[in-house]
Amino acid sequence: MMPSGTKSSIDAVGRRAFVTGSLLGSAMLLSGCATIGAEGSLDEALRRLLTISTQRAVTRLAADNGYLNDAVARITLPDTTAYGDRSGAVLGALLRSRPVQDQMLRLVNDAAGEAADRAAPVILDAIRNLSFTDAVGIARGGPTAGSNYLERAIGPRIIDAMLPEVGAALRSFDGNGVLGPVLGAATGINIVGLQRMVATSAARGLWRAIGREEAAIRADPRSARDPLVESIFAGGRLLG
Repeated sequence: MMPSGTKSSIDAVGRRAFVTGSLLGSAMLLSGCATIGAEGSLDEALRRLLTISTQRAVTRLAADNGYLNDAVARITLPDTTAYGDRSGAVLGALLRSRPVQDQMLRLVNDAAGEAADRAAPVILDAIRNLSFTDAVGIARGGPTAGSNYLERAIGPRIIDAMLPEVGAALRSFDGNGVLGPVLGAATGINIVGLQRMVATSAARGLWRAIGREEAAIRADPRSARDPLVESIFAGGRLLG
C-alpha cells in the first residue's frame, strides 16, 4: 500500500490477509455455535451481526486505496497549521500546493488503511464481551446502535491500537515524488501531531464504515448470510 518497497508491500498484504482470515474465522466460529433459548439467541445474533459488520468494513478499508475511495471513511487534510507547519512561508506554500496536497492525502489515507486491521482485535474483543443486557439495548436501538455501543465501550483504545501502525506508515514513506523532499525539509512539522490526527480520523472513519455495514444488514438481514441474524432481525422481529 505504501510506496516503501516490495518487502513492506508484501508484509502489509500478509498482515491484512492474516487479520481478514482471523475475522472470517471468528464469524465462522460464531456461526457454528449452538444457541439455547431466547437470551442466547439474541446476544449471539448481535455478536454475529457486529462481527460480520466489522469484517466487511475492515476488509474494505484495508484494501489498496480503501480509505481514499470511501466517501464515508476518507480522511481529509486540515490546514497545514493543524499539524504544526512552522517551516516558513516558502515551505508552507509548498505544503499547500496541489501536487503536495494530493500526495499527502494519499499518504494519510494509506496510513489509515494500514492501521484499520490493527484495530480489529480490539473491536472483536469488545464484541465477545457483549452481554445479553447490552444486546437488548442494541437490538431495540437504531440502525447503527451496535457500532455506537462498541465505539463508546472501546473509547480511545482504538486510537492507541492504530497509532503505532500509522506512525510506521508515515515514517516508511521513501521520498518518491514531490512529497518526500518537502517532508524532508519540513523540520517544523509536528509528525507526532500528524500521526495522532491521522489515527483519530482513521478511527472515526472505521466506526462510520462499521455502522454502514450494520445498518445495511439490519435493513436486509439476509445479506448477512447468517441464519441466526436473519431469524432475529427479519421483519423487525425482536423482543417486544
